Amino acid sequence: MKTDLSEKFGIEYPIFGFTPSQHVAAAISRAGGLGVLGCVRFNEADELDEVLEWMHENTDGKPFGVDVVMPAKIPTEGSKVDLDSMIPPEHRAFVERTLDDLGVPPLPGGGDRVNTGVLGWLHSVARSHVDIAMEHARKYGQIKLIANALGSPPDDVIAIAHDNGVQVAALAGAKEHALSHVNAGVDIVIAQGYEGGGHTGEVTSMILWPDLVDALGDRAPVLAAGGVGSGRQMAAAIALGAQGVWMGTYWLTAAEYDLGATGDGPSTVQQALLAATSRDTVRRRIYSGKPARLLKTKWTDAWDAANAPEPLPMPLQNLLVGEAHARISLADDPGVVAMPAGQIVGRCNAITPVDELIDGLVSEYKEAAARIAATLSDG
Repeated sequence: MKTDLSEKFGIEYPIFGFTPSQHVAAAISRAGGLGVLGCVRFNEADELDEVLEWMHENTDGKPFGVDVVMPAKIPTEGSKVDLDSMIPPEHRAFVERTLDDLGVPPLPGGGDRVNTGVLGWLHSVARSHVDIAMEHARKYGQIKLIANALGSPPDDVIAIAHDNGVQVAALAGAKEHALSHVNAGVDIVIAQGYEGGGHTGEVTSMILWPDLVDALGDRAPVLAAGGVGSGRQMAAAIALGAQGVWMGTYWLTAAEYDLGATGDGPSTVQQALLAATSRDTVRRRIYSGKPARLLKTKWTDAWDAANAPEPLPMPLQNLLVGEAHARISLADDPGVVAMPAGQIVGRCNAITPVDELIDGLVSEYKEAAARIAATLSDG
């Protein structure tokens, strides 16, 4: 199973696996795909530096990538405290009241509201992520891809990546976005369909994937994202012209996924994912300030209530709910989790090691490809 893109990256399968877990990302790369580490959870550059060093030591020399969150235009950005002061008191009161109603306890020791938020959403922090990633690319040569969840990165970031032999990818939910990315110098477009988890547009994958393939032609390869959770769906993506798949939700129930784990067995988040069906997600602005698909829980229901305020723009919404997310993750209640997840979550029915997940994808892909080939047989 290979495409021009998989050969370009030197990977066995054109499976690009996005995950916030370094253990999952490393396992994906070891199993023949390209693990892509989500960096937004790292508030400090030193944290990311340590994790990328661990990735180097645990990927058997195989390539991997990183995913950052930064807008193409550099925003005017105050300090953490300045931004914190811009959040309306009524929004804070709503969040606190909702957490109390849901029985979510305070953070141990009270926490620090300003620094508990995921500061990786801030442009300045994301740029530090890029700097650390490029340092590792120069040092070890394993980081081969940097992806941006908010479209084209700034011009100088694209130039720095290319100078270090790193390909640049960007998510797109519409043809216009894809063309803009390529015009800006992006190498790979990730066609994120409506079904996908996290930030996503309004066009479904079956429509979006071939639209972007046709629009870009030979200018840039397309990775299919949104609703990929089986080898059959991979085969559909390749048949529609994609050069590979970009998968995120699929890895959340991997055995190696240890974020939020407090003991043996599935974590609270994984318990929620295992119980969910494909109908148990919603697309809202409550996670980051931009439309993102999340697991439907009591937390999302509270934001849908008549008395809920409108979500704030990015990055204020991130800072508003950052402490809430930290508290929810410690609450040990699957009914309250705040977790991005795509509609493919309905296929996440067991805790499974990454190598078995990839073996299953490849095996089913081969079966699907054989069925398609058989329709062309003369006999």
